[in-house]
Amino acid sequence: MHHRGPDDQGAGGHRRVVPPAVKSPDVTARLSEIATQAGVSEATVSRVVNGKPGVSPATRQVVVAAMDVLGYQRPPRLRRRSAGLIGLITPELTNPIFPAFAQVIEQVLTRDGYTPVLCTQTPGGSTEDQLTEMLVDRGVTGIVFVSGLHADTTTDMDRYVKLAGRGVPFVMVNGHTDRVSAPFVSVDNRAAVRLAVSHLVELGHERIGLAVGPPRFVPTRRMVEAFTALGRPADLVEHSLFTVEGGQAAADALLDRGCTALVCGSDLMAFGAIRAARRRGLHVPRDVSVVGFDDSPLIVFADPPLTTIRQPVDKMGQAAVHALLEEIGGTPAPHAEFVFQPELVVRGSTGATPR
Repeated sequence: MHHRGPDDQGAGGHRRVVPPAVKSPDVTARLSEIATQAGVSEATVSRVVNGKPGVSPATRQVVVAAMDVLGYQRPPRLRRRSAGLIGLITPELTNPIFPAFAQVIEQVLTRDGYTPVLCTQTPGGSTEDQLTEMLVDRGVTGIVFVSGLHADTTTDMDRYVKLAGRGVPFVMVNGHTDRVSAPFVSVDNRAAVRLAVSHLVELGHERIGLAVGPPRFVPTRRMVEAFTALGRPADLVEHSLFTVEGGQAAADALLDRGCTALVCGSDLMAFGAIRAARRRGLHVPRDVSVVGFDDSPLIVFADPPLTTIRQPVDKMGQAAVHALLEEIGGTPAPHAEFVFQPELVVRGSTGATPR
């Protein structure tokens, strides 16, 4: 352990000032500084630095973090080597919900010593299959699929069966199929619709429309199932794309059918719905109420601030990583779907039904 002084040139063959040995007189001062920063005793810092037992992993991490903050180099025994590469495959990054998932998943992986590799599908670019093959060729330790082909009911699920046969552990986020044996982590899309519709009914709305993505996707199907199970008419469901333009097109169709409130399959679709209302000279929420889905970053800054259904991204991302690491460690999590409850966040885009 030594402090980086002004003459410490680092790597590259330049002159390097050799720091004092650990037994030098200022070691106590260093231990004291680290202990203060970490909020632990000097004895605890000493045990961590010298690799002694009797310190919990969490405390050890706090001490190492304090050393990093103060600019001390970690002793060799505390320099973590990567436990392996973990691939993270997302559909795209233009929808802010996907960077939100990526950030949480990457943070948890890094904390556990793994090196995350973010792979994004782009129109005309690499497909999910190509990205998967690239990761496997590079000896990836495991893969997290976020809203991938596993969420598409029309896709061939043999690709995942073959991947498992190659010994590559993986976990799926948002989307489920009985044809693949793996841990799945999902938000409860049915509960999301029930929350949104209940909120709008309380505000006095009767003619409520549902604007969602293509019907082949599992989350879409579940939202439609919940909507019709509530006794809502199927002709007030409009399928489109999970984009601003898709939301605008769906909203136009639903507003033509006399809807005073719209539940959307994503926050981006909700933005499109608000745009559609405004282009008709309608005010949100005085004339039309709009509910989004995701509670993506920056949504609070929308005009008006968007009422939406929040996905518990932190909990879902952590659960996905923990399930994957259990697979990697040889103590597999149950190959089932872990369903997380959404939360209604009421802001300014919903109001009482127009008179």
